[in-house]
Amino acid sequence: MLDGKKMLFSGMQATGTLTLGNYLGALKNWLTLSDEYECFYCVVDLHSITVRQDPAELRKRARNLLTLYIAAGLDPVKNCIYYQSHVPAHAELGWILNCFTYVGELNRMTQFKDKAAKHADNINAGLYTYPVLMAADILLFQSDVVPVGIDQMQHLELTRDVAERFNGIYGDVFTIPEAYLGKTGAKIMSLQDPTKKMSKSDENPNASILLMDDTDTIIRKFKRAVTDSEAQILYRDEQPGIKNLINVYSCVTGKTPAEVEREFDGKGYGDFKLAVGESVANHLRPVQDEFARLSKDKAYIDGIIKENAEKAGYFANKTLRKVQKKVGFPERIR
Repeated sequence: MLDGKKMLFSGMQATGTLTLGNYLGALKNWLTLSDEYECFYCVVDLHSITVRQDPAELRKRARNLLTLYIAAGLDPVKNCIYYQSHVPAHAELGWILNCFTYVGELNRMTQFKDKAAKHADNINAGLYTYPVLMAADILLFQSDVVPVGIDQMQHLELTRDVAERFNGIYGDVFTIPEAYLGKTGAKIMSLQDPTKKMSKSDENPNASILLMDDTDTIIRKFKRAVTDSEAQILYRDEQPGIKNLINVYSCVTGKTPAEVEREFDGKGYGDFKLAVGESVANHLRPVQDEFARLSKDKAYIDGIIKENAEKAGYFANKTLRKVQKKVGFPERIR
């Protein structure tokens, strides 16, 4: 806890380009949290290399993601926005926690099985111990709360188990984090398969709206969105494609699903898809414009990178030094 505020940690991987799902499901909802929490938002580049990356492209995407955080409205003074790789304590604590995590626990991680199936030619140890590094990310900042989706809940439970195990041996070292249970963003699904979450790694370019897509591209993708043959704009599970589009429209207009149903009562899918596309394009344009402006201000972004790496490092090293002392490492001479 800092200045009476609880600690909150979250981050996104520096791979691919953020989608509308990333924005509406997470990033947009981070904007109000700094009033209540001391927030650390990481550009997750250490985790990114569990899959082979082009070095120049990874650096570019990491910088773009950090810039997008700010363009979307995150205040880099009120929030600590930093690169994971610029804080060595992440990797150092990750190794220590590896020694307090059981192989059986890692074997139960479903996300490893999913990713191993997708990257069968590169099933590396980093992919296997990914959840331990994630635990280190969270525990370094004595995080009280962590906004997580359903697909990450298993990792948070492992984090809690490892922290409790360490505390049981060495005393009260780590704060035991809880899942963030405040306002959560809508789960935005693929435009081509509404049973799957929208993903920046989807091979079908029409399945995802990218944050940097131009207006014409956004509208074209929504026009091609999979719906059904019922010709009714109703918010129900039996119409997953339409339900997903209503969720999107609700998020960018602030209208409830019931209000959306009334607005488009008697209208066709074509009119509805066009309205959703135009609303999304209008909603994203200020973010895109601010991203373009910030991208040209190299000195400003460089300053944030430097200052926030130092701030994150300060808090992370407080925890790391305590852990190192507990496990018996020699004190560093400074």
